[in-house]
Amino acid sequence: MFFALSKILWFLVSPANLILILIIAGTALMWTRWHRFGRTVLTITAFGILAIATLPIGDWMLRPLENRFPSIQTLPERIDGVISVGGAVNAVLTLDRKQLSLNDSVERLTEAAAIARRHPEAKLVFTGGSGNLFNQVAKEADVVLPLFETLGIAKSRILLENKSRNTYENAVLTKALVKPQPGEVWVLVTSALHMPRTIGCFRKAGWKVLPYPVDYQFTKNEPFQWSFNLGRGLGRLNSGIHEWLGLIFYRLTDRIDSYFPMPNDA
Repeated sequence: MFFALSKILWFLVSPANLILILIIAGTALMWTRWHRFGRTVLTITAFGILAIATLPIGDWMLRPLENRFPSIQTLPERIDGVISVGGAVNAVLTLDRKQLSLNDSVERLTEAAAIARRHPEAKLVFTGGSGNLFNQVAKEADVVLPLFETLGIAKSRILLENKSRNTYENAVLTKALVKPQPGEVWVLVTSALHMPRTIGCFRKAGWKVLPYPVDYQFTKNEPFQWSFNLGRGLGRLNSGIHEWLGLIFYRLTDRIDSYFPMPNDA
C-alpha cells in the first residue's frame, strides 16, 4: 500500500506534471464563466515556470542533501562488504534491447565495484528490484551481474537482492539477505543527495553501515548559477522535491527516525 500510494502521490505533485495540470485547468477555465480565475491560474503558472528557468531553486534544495554526508577518502583497512543501492539501471530497456542500459547515477555501481576490487575480502551486494508501479517483472538486480563481472568482481563474491521496490525495502531486505554480524564493517554506496534517506532507512532497520556518497552534482564551492534554462531548472527541482518529500514521507510513516539524518545520528 505504501509503495503504490507513494508512486501515485509523486505522479500528482512532481513539478512537470503539476505545471501541466495547472496549464490544462487554467485553459479550461478560460472557456467558462470562471475565466478570470483561469487567467489567474495561467499567470501564476507562467511566473512559476519563469522562476524555475531562471532561479537556482533546485540547486538550493539539492546542495544541503548532497553535502549532508562528507565524501570518504580512506576506508578501514578491512571491510566485510559493500552495498550498492539500485537506481542506476533501466531494467525494462535492458531486457528489451538485450544491452545494459544505465543512467547518470552509474557511480553507484562503478564505485562499489572499485571498493570491492581494493578489498578482495569483501562481499559486494547489489540491492534493487523494480520501482515501477506497473512492471514488477523487470528488476535491476536480475540484469546487473554481467557488469560487475566485467568490472572485475568474481560471481562468488556478489549477492543480489531483487525484491526491494524502494529505499526502505533496500535496507530491510538487504539486511535479511546478508544477516550482518556484530562488529562487521559494511560500506553503503549511493548518490550523495540520496544518502540521508538511505542511511536513515538502514539505521531504522538496525544496521549501522558506513556511508560512502557518490554521484555528486556540484563542486564544493560552486556558486549558485542563475540562467535561463527550463530543462535544467526543472530537472534539478524535480530531484530536490522528490528527495525532500521522500524524507518527510518516510519520517511520518516511521521508516526513518529523523527528518534529515546526519552523520553522527545514533
